[in-house]
Amino acid sequence: MLSKKCKYAIHALIYLTERYEQGPVHIQEIADKQRIPKKFLEAILLELRNANVLHSKKGKGGGYYLYKNPEEVTLLEIIRLMDGAIAMLPCVSLNYYEPCEECKNETTCGIRDSFIGVRDETLRILTESTLAKIVKREKILSKA
Repeated sequence: MLSKKCKYAIHALIYLTERYEQGPVHIQEIADKQRIPKKFLEAILLELRNANVLHSKKGKGGGYYLYKNPEEVTLLEIIRLMDGAIAMLPCVSLNYYEPCEECKNETTCGIRDSFIGVRDETLRILTESTLAKIVKREKILSKA
């Protein structure tokens, strides 16, 4: 399950994607339009800026804007930044591997084998889900 932090990050990034190349967006606008507590949003946006997903501009006309092209930012990247591991079990995680305490033999574990498939399919879907594709899909669905 995604954390509140991760969900807020995704919604804020979608909002900025809809305004891509229109200049910086003030944090208060993002907070108001996406119903995200401003203090929480500040921490999230700072983390995304430190990861070079966003940049910010200070002063009059300042705010946050996407540093990366929306075609390049995937849900996989956002989820890993905000929540860490994608895999449902630590023994199948690519970046956060840990052996399972209950496992007798990892190489023959049928449970692990099943969850490797779940992990691989999840990674494929999240990698294909870019900010640009999400915004495009929302526009198509809102017209239907």
